[in-house]
Amino acid sequence: MLLGLFALERGPGGGSMWRDESTTWQVAHRPLPDLAALLGRVDAVHGLYYLLMHGVFGLWDGGLWALRLPSVAGAALAAAGVAAVAHRLAGGRAALIAGSAYALLPPVQAYAQEGRSYALVAAAVVWATYLMLRERWAAYAAVLLLGCWLHEFAALALLAHAPVARRSRGWRWSAAAVAAGLLPLALVSARQAQAQLGWLGRPSWQDWAAYGVLAGAVLLLARGAAERDLTALVRVAVPLALLPPGLLMAVSLVHPWYVDRYVLYALAGLALLAGGRAARARGWGPWLLAAALLVPFGWWSAWLRTPESRKDDVLAVAAAVRERARPGDAVLFMPARRREWLLSSPTLYAGLRDVALDRSPAASRTLQGTELPPERIREALREALRDAPRVIALLDPPDQPLDPYPGEAAKRDTLTASFERCSLTPVRGARVAVYARPGGCG
Repeated sequence: MLLGLFALERGPGGGSMWRDESTTWQVAHRPLPDLAALLGRVDAVHGLYYLLMHGVFGLWDGGLWALRLPSVAGAALAAAGVAAVAHRLAGGRAALIAGSAYALLPPVQAYAQEGRSYALVAAAVVWATYLMLRERWAAYAAVLLLGCWLHEFAALALLAHAPVARRSRGWRWSAAAVAAGLLPLALVSARQAQAQLGWLGRPSWQDWAAYGVLAGAVLLLARGAAERDLTALVRVAVPLALLPPGLLMAVSLVHPWYVDRYVLYALAGLALLAGGRAARARGWGPWLLAAALLVPFGWWSAWLRTPESRKDDVLAVAAAVRERARPGDAVLFMPARRREWLLSSPTLYAGLRDVALDRSPAASRTLQGTELPPERIREALREALRDAPRVIALLDPPDQPLDPYPGEAAKRDTLTASFERCSLTPVRGARVAVYARPGGCG
């Protein structure tokens, strides 16, 4: 818990927040009817998490601390669950080491400090694993179903549990109950899948390399299990570590659905194996290796607590806009989905004229709102040329491909033809450009 709280704001001053967290912030702040309307169109897979965060902000609107504390608690619960599983399968010493190893893993530290659901999902899966070992089937089904409603890819844990529990009638009934309870969400999210996951590509070579490293470490730690009285632990840990990410990557060769954070809970299997082997270790070799790993892990841990560890920083973008904005300025998002950069700063956003916006996020029941057709965007920008002193454009970094959509092309073409660029400022994961009518930069 203390490790998760350390440098929780992730950056000096007011801290930093990246765009996925900004989505959590702005969606969870919507009134419940608006939130329900949104989930009927998009992001149903995160619906329960948004409702949880709506409740958190209703009780305490504590900025980045309120946004991230549930994830800190989730990571702590998951680490405790890893320790509980290890204690049952390999004893107290293994429990202490496995729980600590899980908490120290850099991806776990990253999502312990992120306003998204993945740390909570991992906690649900790990405790469901413990309940499976205790054969508490009603509780098992309830906890795993909770994890699945927080993110439906937690259902892959059923396949990881099957090698251990498939012969139990209680587990089969529980698995059927989880599948039935998840079905309504699966039907809704299936209709939203293209919009939800259309940005994903097939797993990259880096994804396969990372999985190869994970598989190699897991198989190495699992060697000689019988001689060390770790057979039961290996039977639980290896499928949990390898099956969910491996199956999701294989499916993603046809339907690209894989992102490593969707199966963060698989790292619990790696921590279990590390704890079991370390508890049975003889000599100084394993402990020297662990001490050597603390150096790169310590550096990685420190880096994860900086704004540079995320793709962008919406608070830095908002600060750059606030510094440059003047009364009457227009704002243009290029591409439109980058409206997210200002939606979590509603006071600043309300003071700018969003010239391409057709319907707001709440009115359109979408995450970022809807924009005008291309011709009307051109007209709106020409009107801005007459009425607004300047246009502030928020752009992706230069290494990102330009969106080919007609509306985005209309924005670029009109700015180039009718405006003069006064300044271009890089910000973490973004650029802030200021445009004015020709001769108006001075």
